[in-house]
Amino acid sequence: MNNPNANKSNPQKTIVIENLPFQIEKMIGKRARIGVVVLSTDYTLEHEFRKILTSPGVDFYHARIANSVTITTKTLSDMKPLITQTADLILPGDDLDVVAYGCTSASVVLGDHVIAGLLNAAKPTAKTTNPAFAAAAALNALGAKRIAILTPYEREVNELVQKSMEEKGFDIPIFGSFNENHDPTVAAINETSLLNAVLKLTSLSEVDAVFISCTSVKIVDTIEKLENKIKIPITSSNHALAWHCLRLAGIDDNFPNLGKLYECNLNKK
Repeated sequence: MNNPNANKSNPQKTIVIENLPFQIEKMIGKRARIGVVVLSTDYTLEHEFRKILTSPGVDFYHARIANSVTITTKTLSDMKPLITQTADLILPGDDLDVVAYGCTSASVVLGDHVIAGLLNAAKPTAKTTNPAFAAAAALNALGAKRIAILTPYEREVNELVQKSMEEKGFDIPIFGSFNENHDPTVAAINETSLLNAVLKLTSLSEVDAVFISCTSVKIVDTIEKLENKIKIPITSSNHALAWHCLRLAGIDDNFPNLGKLYECNLNKK
């Protein structure tokens, strides 16, 4: 019978080797590092970004910002003092190529320049964007002027979204809304509802493109199918934001099955 204590009287000394030589290189995000400030109530943005940002060497990192589940101009404005400190949680002390704020309606309420300043306060060398700014860049890249807008927002927020897009140079002949201000409910709006809403808007007015606003809306998987049905380009908050992040980071790859926008490069102005 083996004695379990037989070797304890003569233990072997562990060989310890410290300060082994090593070399370093950028192992993750070799081509681009993209950071996103995501709303704490958002079910959708990371899910859709993971479907889009599939190129080798392109990685994205996110941090969640506290916000209300109810979307009003007041709750949107309340995020302003939290944006910089949340962005600073993304790879603290390190650089990003692009940093984005992931809320369309709050970006409209606060303004593109304010959002950019708050993000750059945390990441001074990064290029900045937000879904409203990205949507305008996307629609310009598509050569679209007359835009149908679909949102989940209530009227006060919708009026600000329309004004913002008109100030960016677009005509808005038709605007539709689900008038739902509860963010988790917005994330659950199904494909059939989105399809029917887009078909209704485009049947009532001739437009060059459709923009579906709100990062909570899940639509990326459906965009190519919708485009084939209505024969004009469609983009959404997440769809445009991911595209803009890629293009700002210098990633000009084409991405099949993501719609017309992902065949476009950024307009240089």
